[in-house]
Amino acid sequence: MHSTKHPIAIDDNVATVHLSSFHYGAPGIGRKVYIQAALHADEVPAMLVAHVLRQELERLDAEGRVKGEVILVPAANPLGLSQVIQGTPFGRYDLATGINFNRAYRHVADELKASLAGRLGTDAQANVALIREQARRSVDAWEPKDSAGTLKKTLLAMAIDADFMLDLHCDNEAVLHMYAGTPLAGAVQPLAALMGARVLLLANESGGEPFDEACGRLWWDLADHFPDAAIPPACVAVTIELRGEMDVRYDYARQDADALLQYLAHAGVLDLPVRALPEARCTPTPLGAVEPLEAPHAGVLVFHKQLGDRVEAGEPIADIVNPVSGKVSALSASRPGLLFASTAHRHLLRGMHVCKVAGEESFRSGNLLSS
Repeated sequence: MHSTKHPIAIDDNVATVHLSSFHYGAPGIGRKVYIQAALHADEVPAMLVAHVLRQELERLDAEGRVKGEVILVPAANPLGLSQVIQGTPFGRYDLATGINFNRAYRHVADELKASLAGRLGTDAQANVALIREQARRSVDAWEPKDSAGTLKKTLLAMAIDADFMLDLHCDNEAVLHMYAGTPLAGAVQPLAALMGARVLLLANESGGEPFDEACGRLWWDLADHFPDAAIPPACVAVTIELRGEMDVRYDYARQDADALLQYLAHAGVLDLPVRALPEARCTPTPLGAVEPLEAPHAGVLVFHKQLGDRVEAGEPIADIVNPVSGKVSALSASRPGLLFASTAHRHLLRGMHVCKVAGEESFRSGNLLSS
């Protein structure tokens, strides 16, 4: 194992910020895995999972049981970790620009469509190697304009050529759920089963250029552009939402880390006893089938349903109670589904997010992610 410190903000006269990464196994031997935690810096459960993973990976590496390359970034956003507003951590958005730290990543497919023209054939393995080489060059050529851009480039440079990219997040309040590209459904379902995910959300493009799509979507974008070339979805890129922000518990962290290690053992990256896959707790759902609910007016939020409950169309999920006017409005989904995520706030203003229900049939398009 070795660790690397990457300079992120080192201008004179400002606070110096570095990003730390930990490297196991050997590059170029077997498959490459990239794991990062807390890209939204105030999503703390991911960092505790990364802590447990680090302990296990150090042991396995010392025993020669890492059969590929694994890169672990246990705190992926040192800029966000330093942002505190009146005593409250604020790590989802860059305060300098207002941009979400998990948006606006460089999507290299458009550049590669030009640089790869006439160079791809029917040998999938050769194509994958060439695409990864060109993708690394494209990321290397990125010239960030600020420290947040430097952070994004540094993270993407480590992940762009990975076989597996696991991005560990959490929601405000939620059951464990996951996001991935539609072409990755088969590759991701074993991980969903191991982690006990209640919802697996799929989309070809979710909008906003999040980190997982910067790593994964380029493969099916290029496959669509070069239909005569053999281009597999060579990066299994997954965003894993580890329940809610307050679910910071050792038992959860050990359980989640064990599931991730088992997934990598099934993939042949780690030399571990492989257990049979548990029965899946969900089937893939189109991201466009998720219905977000918002507060129709200001008031106190009171839930009738609990996270993980199935709800019917029109069934009351929560009330918004205005204590001044006395107005009470019941909220319900227009389609049946699973209540999988909600706000942690209990007094809301009009238009604020209340919860999300995952249905079965897609009915939304455009930008499908919350801001």
